[in-house]
Amino acid sequence: MAVETVGITVLGSGTSVGVPTIGCHCGVCISEDPRDKRLRPSILVSYDGHNVLIDTTPDLRQQALRERIERIDAILFTHSHADHIMGLDDIRPFNFHQGGSIPMYGSSETLDNIQNFFRYIFDRGKSESSVPRLQPRAFGDGPIELFGLEFLPIKLMHGKGTVYGYRFGGAAYLTDHSEIPEESMQQLGGLDVLFLDALRHRPHPTHSTVERSLQSVEILAPRQAFFTHICHDLPHQLTEEKLPPNVRLAYDGLKVSAGGRR
Repeated sequence: MAVETVGITVLGSGTSVGVPTIGCHCGVCISEDPRDKRLRPSILVSYDGHNVLIDTTPDLRQQALRERIERIDAILFTHSHADHIMGLDDIRPFNFHQGGSIPMYGSSETLDNIQNFFRYIFDRGKSESSVPRLQPRAFGDGPIELFGLEFLPIKLMHGKGTVYGYRFGGAAYLTDHSEIPEESMQQLGGLDVLFLDALRHRPHPTHSTVERSLQSVEILAPRQAFFTHICHDLPHQLTEEKLPPNVRLAYDGLKVSAGGRR
């Protein structure tokens, strides 16, 4: 049976060091607006009783408790930078409650890096301590079918490196990127909801800016766009006041929905 509606929860909308940033006393870091409190970037995709997590940030425990997440059915990784993988050990409680292992998907490079970094998890030897039970599965050129919904990996450039976003039904999540290749742009038409990296206004070698992501929105014409991976240069309210009506800043705890069909 086809998935009709997909729910998306923003678990974190911040950059790699989060907002507020340690030791910083700028206007955004001391802001009392809760939308200026940004954990590391991740979303939860929910449909038909299933939860698919995109990235396991260092803030995963806090994010899961805040959103009362009690089940994770699969994990998708965009890439293997620390702010996207360092919460992997916090998958253990889900194993305890659910029983069995959880499949995790990513590019071959990403999964190799994760397995090398978390050797204690993937070492085949027995451990006296509990470790997350995971099934690494490298994706190929086609979509990943998960519980009746297809997740299509979308190739992105993160500076000189290659990372991936995901399209699922009428939504797409494109975090860390400085460029969207033309072949990827062609995979992103007809979207209800589009999440895009928009670190700040000033240029950055590995991240998109507000202005560049606005150009992407103009070309792709999604019904609604949300900017994420936001640093402390962008105060939520003041920045939104200058954006088009169909473009908003994502914030931690934001919930949106999209169609489940492409």
